Amino acid sequence: MTSEGDGRGGVPRYRRINMAGPVSRRTAARRRPVASLRSRSGIAVATALGASLVVGGWLGLSSGASGGSAGSAGPGSGSAFGAASALAAASATVGVSSPPSLGALPSPSPSASASVPSAAEARALLDARLQGTLDRVRVKLGIPGVSVSILFPDGSSWTGVSGAADIAGRVPVSAETAFAIASMSKTFTSAEILSLVAEGRLRLTDPAARYLPAGLPITIDRRITIAMLLDHTSGLADYFLNPKIDVALQRVPTRRWTAVDALRFVGKALSKPGAAWHYSNTNYLLLGLIAERITGRSLAAEIRSRFLDPLALGDAWYQAAEDPREPLAHGYRFVGTKLTAKPIDLADGSGVAPFRSVVTAAGGAGSIAATSGDLVRWGRALYGGDVLGPVGTGLLLSDFTKTTGYLPGVSYGFGVQALTIEGHASLGHSGRLLGFRGAVRHFPIERFTIAVLTNQSRADPGAIVRAMLRIVLPPPVVPVTPGSSAAPSASTPPRPSPSPLPDLP
Repeated sequence: MTSEGDGRGGVPRYRRINMAGPVSRRTAARRRPVASLRSRSGIAVATALGASLVVGGWLGLSSGASGGSAGSAGPGSGSAFGAASALAAASATVGVSSPPSLGALPSPSPSASASVPSAAEARALLDARLQGTLDRVRVKLGIPGVSVSILFPDGSSWTGVSGAADIAGRVPVSAETAFAIASMSKTFTSAEILSLVAEGRLRLTDPAARYLPAGLPITIDRRITIAMLLDHTSGLADYFLNPKIDVALQRVPTRRWTAVDALRFVGKALSKPGAAWHYSNTNYLLLGLIAERITGRSLAAEIRSRFLDPLALGDAWYQAAEDPREPLAHGYRFVGTKLTAKPIDLADGSGVAPFRSVVTAAGGAGSIAATSGDLVRWGRALYGGDVLGPVGTGLLLSDFTKTTGYLPGVSYGFGVQALTIEGHASLGHSGRLLGFRGAVRHFPIERFTIAVLTNQSRADPGAIVRAMLRIVLPPPVVPVTPGSSAAPSASTPPRPSPSPLPDLP
């Protein structure tokens, strides 16, 4: 969220690309309590609301179909996969027949013993491969500490840790170590807003200014809608990309910032509302204020009562307002990209990671801390339909058309990224904050979910996601018959190259 001084000029700026079509359309909100929409089978309904778009966004990207204008492909418009493929994806997401969780394990080599390993032995082998790979990748990337959790299709899980949570104190990362999840916090804020929409207390087409408190240091264009804040098409500049904010935040790291303090750094709008896509933390800071205005409660209290407590996510908390639930990893920054660069500890002793000023300035855009175990369970529940139900999940997955093609290889909807990783469709979000970087990815067709948390912000956690994915979902082995060439024929479609895992601050 703030510049890192990593030799690359700080946080990457996102391209400002004009959108060819309108960014918002009227969405008919179903006035129905979210709590009653718990059935996983409702995913079929959810996908029906944005089916061809979602499948096209997930799978079309792998074949390079990321271009085109914003208004050229909506639900039901000539997707290469069509409605039948969309419904197939929905059925796979629901998981009518659950694939075995150990189905991805390697088969014994011809020279191996004729005895087949037991399920326990096979799982031990899988766990060992995952841990060994995690250790190797962490060292290769020069990451101080990392925690990874994987949820398998059958509901079983694996958590692997490596490295140090506190280098000077020689404290290793454990399964109970929490990390700042940075912009993955936006998934909670988005879920809160979509819950209010499903309850009929808010509409996506409503002007955002109608629900914001008075006295803010910026003027909100009346044309900016709730939907535009959710999908980053409001045109508002990102206050965390204002170079002046870094000095102010680090001058007194233990100071508690307010939304008014942060919004003073927004600056001039980047575009007219609905005219372009710009990833902006300002949007989600405002959404948090809107949720508080509508509910009359703090965003922290709403997230706790709606999501964290009902889902038994006891190792996650809203740092700006709640006390730590688990030991927090220290965040580290590096001057330069060399692995020999000395780590600089950002902890300020306040029990907030990386430090109080930046976390309180983030608000609804990035204030949550969690263990990888709780984050992976949140990802499975949110993208699997258990959090928002069919109506809310349908809204969550209904907006990729507006932003597809603006950031190459990525579709960004209402607080969710849809992209292809190693040939597998995924939903999720990434996050970057001073001293922390991570990602959560749910693979709805194969029904795996992966969460990666690290206590640094120079190395891409996507490398760890891909390394884990290659183990649990290895590419299929093409048998070679006698007399045939091992090389694919000219008619065999090439395997798509891995899509980028953009790190949204």
